[in-house]
Amino acid sequence: MSSLQYFDYEGFGERSKQNLNYSQAVRLPNTIHISGQGGWDRLTDAFPTSLDAEIDQAFANVEHALQQAGGTGLQQVYKLQIYITGDMNAYFEGLTRHLKGKGFEFHGPLLTVVQVKGLFRDMRIEIEAEAWVGL
Repeated sequence: MSSLQYFDYEGFGERSKQNLNYSQAVRLPNTIHISGQGGWDRLTDAFPTSLDAEIDQAFANVEHALQQAGGTGLQQVYKLQIYITGDMNAYFEGLTRHLKGKGFEFHGPLLTVVQVKGLFRDMRIEIEAEAWVGL
């Protein structure tokens, strides 16, 4: 059995590894697991002011972490766990835009959306993902 490979992208990923000792992704032989990705700017850690922009950036961070671990993109994602801090109605349009958009146009991933009381810092969304990268 091959060993686990851990990945931390430049900026936020490296700082998280150094300060908190956690990784952004782990690759098993055929699967990549992505740690919870928020809508932060990867280099500055800043969060967008608009919810839609934060949703967009969170999905971009998922895809970036996946690619850093050797994946090709969201089309490989088969499962999403999404944590939100506000009312689902406020998130519906932004989430739907991504779930029906680039990367998911040919499949619908398994999906869990959970409303939580709070997330790290001022995050309003956090997305965990699992991707199949083949044999």
